[in-house]
Amino acid sequence: MNSKFKSLLKNMSYTLSSNAITLVISVLLTLFVPKLLGTEEYAYWQLYIFYTSYVGFFHLGWIDGIYLKIGGENYEELDQRSLGTQFWLLNVLELVIGIGISLWALFFVQGEMKQLILIYTAICGVITIARTFLLFILQSTSRIQEYAKFTRYDRMFYFVLAMTYLILGGRNVQFLILLDIIARLIVLIMCGKSCQSLILPPFAKVKDVYPEIIDNIRIGSKLMLANVASMLIVGIIRLGIERQWNVTVFGKISLTLTISNLFLTFINAIGVVLFPLLRKTEHSKLVQFYDAVRQLLMAGLYGMLLFYYPARVILGAWLPKYTDALVYMAILFPMFIYESKMSLLINTYLKTLRKEKTILMVNVVSLAFSLVFTYLFAVKLHHLFLTVLAIIIVLAIRCNLAEMALSKELSLNIWQDIFLETILTVIFVFVSYFLPMKESIVIYLVSYLAYLAVKAKTLKGSFQSFKQIMKA
Repeated sequence: MNSKFKSLLKNMSYTLSSNAITLVISVLLTLFVPKLLGTEEYAYWQLYIFYTSYVGFFHLGWIDGIYLKIGGENYEELDQRSLGTQFWLLNVLELVIGIGISLWALFFVQGEMKQLILIYTAICGVITIARTFLLFILQSTSRIQEYAKFTRYDRMFYFVLAMTYLILGGRNVQFLILLDIIARLIVLIMCGKSCQSLILPPFAKVKDVYPEIIDNIRIGSKLMLANVASMLIVGIIRLGIERQWNVTVFGKISLTLTISNLFLTFINAIGVVLFPLLRKTEHSKLVQFYDAVRQLLMAGLYGMLLFYYPARVILGAWLPKYTDALVYMAILFPMFIYESKMSLLINTYLKTLRKEKTILMVNVVSLAFSLVFTYLFAVKLHHLFLTVLAIIIVLAIRCNLAEMALSKELSLNIWQDIFLETILTVIFVFVSYFLPMKESIVIYLVSYLAYLAVKAKTLKGSFQSFKQIMKA
C-alpha cells in the first residue's frame, strides 16, 4: 500500500469517525429537541439555525480566497505573519458587521423574539467566522486530525450542555441558543491554541498585507457568492414558507429538511480530505478518479434512500406533533443525494480546477429557478406540496447543470447516468408520497435493483479503477 493511499485512509478515518459522532449527535438532537420543546419554541430555534447558516458569508470571500490559495501546502511553509494579521483584521470587520446587524434588528425588525434571534445570530457570526478561518487553515494544510477533532468537539460540547439543560427541565429557546454560542466559543479558543504560532505576534504591517487581502477577496468572492447563491436556493423557498404560512409550519418543514440532510454530515467528511489531495494529483488522473468515485458514490447513495422507510415509521411514532409535516420527508429525503454529489465531487473538482466562476454561474441560474418557483407555488398558488417539491427540483437542476459543466472540462459523457438517476429519484418521491408504505418499498427496491443490474459492469470496472489509482 503506497504512502498516498495510507495518507488518504488515515485522514478519511479521522473525518469519518468525527462526522459519525456528529451524525449521532445530530440524530439525537433531532429526536429530542422538537420532542421536548413546544412547536413554537422549536420553530424559533430553527429560525436561529436558519439565520446562522448564512453568517459565514460576512467575510466577503476573504477566507475562501486563502483556502483556494494555500490548499495542499504544509502548515510550516505558510506566511504566518501575514495570515495572523489577516485573522485579526477579519475579526475587527466581523465585529463591526455584528454591531450593525444588532442595531438594525433593534430599530427595524418587528417582534421582540425575532430581534433577539438576530442579535444572537450576530454574536454567533463573529465567533463562527474566526473559528472557520482557523479550521480552514488546518484543513488546507492537511492537519486533518486536528480539524476533525475540533469539528467533533463543537457539537459534542453543545450536545452535553443542551441535553443537561433539557433533562433538568429547561425549555427556554433563548437559553439553548446561548449554550450553542458558548460551545462555539470554547472550540474557537481550542483552535486558537492549536494555531497560536499564527495568531500571536509578530504580525506583518497592515499596509504590507493590504494587497494580499484584496487579492484574497477578489479570488474568494466568486466562491463566496456561489455559496451564498447555493444556500439561498433552498433558503428562498424556506423563507417563502415562513412568510406565506407561519413560523410553526416553517419549523415543521425545517425538521424534515434537517432529517433529510443528516446523511450529508457523514458524506461531507470525505470531501474535507479530497480537496488537498486533488490539488496534488496530476491532471491526467483526475478524470479517471472522478468517473470511478462517481459511479460507486451514486450506487451507494441511492441505496441509502431505503433508510427513509424505517426512519419515517420511527419518527412518526416518536414525534406525533409533527406527523403532518413528516409526509414531506418523501419529497425531501433525496436531497442528500444531490447535495452529497455537489459537495463531495462536483464542487471539489471545480475548486481544484479553479472554476469558481462556473460554480457561481450554476448557482445563480439555480437561484433564479428558486425565485420563480417560490413566487408561483408559495405566493400565487399558496400550495405547500408544490413549494416543498420545488426544493428537490431546484437542487436536481443545480447538480445536473454543474456536472454537465464539469463533464465538459473532463471530456466525460454522463448523460445516461443523469437520466437513470433522475428516473430513480422520481420513482422514489412519487411512490413514497402517494402510495402506502409496503407498496412503495417494493416498487423502489425493485427499481433500485434494476438500476444496479444495468450498472453492474460499470460499477465493477469503477471499483477496479479506484484500486489501481490508489496503488499508483
